[in-house]
Amino acid sequence: MPELPEITALTDFLDEQLSGARLTQFQLPSAFALKMADIPHESLIGRTVEAVGRRGKFVVFEMVAVSQGADAEPAYLVVSFAKSGWLWFADNQPDTEATATAGYFAAQLGFSNNGHDYDVTLADTGTWKGLALFIVRQPEEVHGIAELGPDPLDPAFGLEQFSRLLTKRQQVKGVLKNQKLIAGIGNAYSDEILHAAKLSPVAHASSLEPEEVERLFTTMKDILAGAAREFAGKLPDELKPAKKASMRVHGRTGEPCPVCGDTVREVAFVGTSLQYCPTCQTNGEILAKRGSSDGS
Repeated sequence: MPELPEITALTDFLDEQLSGARLTQFQLPSAFALKMADIPHESLIGRTVEAVGRRGKFVVFEMVAVSQGADAEPAYLVVSFAKSGWLWFADNQPDTEATATAGYFAAQLGFSNNGHDYDVTLADTGTWKGLALFIVRQPEEVHGIAELGPDPLDPAFGLEQFSRLLTKRQQVKGVLKNQKLIAGIGNAYSDEILHAAKLSPVAHASSLEPEEVERLFTTMKDILAGAAREFAGKLPDELKPAKKASMRVHGRTGEPCPVCGDTVREVAFVGTSLQYCPTCQTNGEILAKRGSSDGS
């Protein structure tokens, strides 16, 4: 699932390429992916991209009309990639090789910007079709955005506010993944953060000592900011491989921990799993399946 670092790099790339571009086509082969439309999707054609930004794991295209009529107020195209969706970007200039896409085709957008034409293709690469589109007057009309917790990379999000999120008897991995508490962290980066912070993924958040809370907070900021810097400037089709290559424990079951050399272990849940290092995180304890996949 795409998470904060690669979404940040993706939206920075799209903002650089598409700010000022005019939407020339919007192909929607099925209404399945369009979950909300305050205005018809065809009415976005002819609008200009004011900016492309991120809200948690959501990509937000701000589209403005050229005219000053009744429809001159901005509209927002919001994309949720869910578990296996992604975006492909093609520069349709001579001698430019198009990027192939695979999976369920959800939508294709065409843009024109200063004589350059671009295609943006949205597709689900997995068997479960979760990619969703929303066309709204304000991003907060999307339920998932309205409920988002603070952005962990927001300078205003400090240790005191973070500490207040860790008062419930919920597993700490579940807290990190809960979008209503902290926006943008998913399964992969919660594993990476907890490994670097040397904390068990099944520890209850309310049981952490103050120094552990501070270490977790600092590590969370460092891991996410470092990954976002590492991915900056990469093309969209380079981001997923870059994320996979950067993981130290997530997706590394059976491999040696890069810190201590112990074997990375896995706890499997229905539809998901977590990875951890026993030596670094659980004082050598091998974890059995506990609770549900949301960390409760």
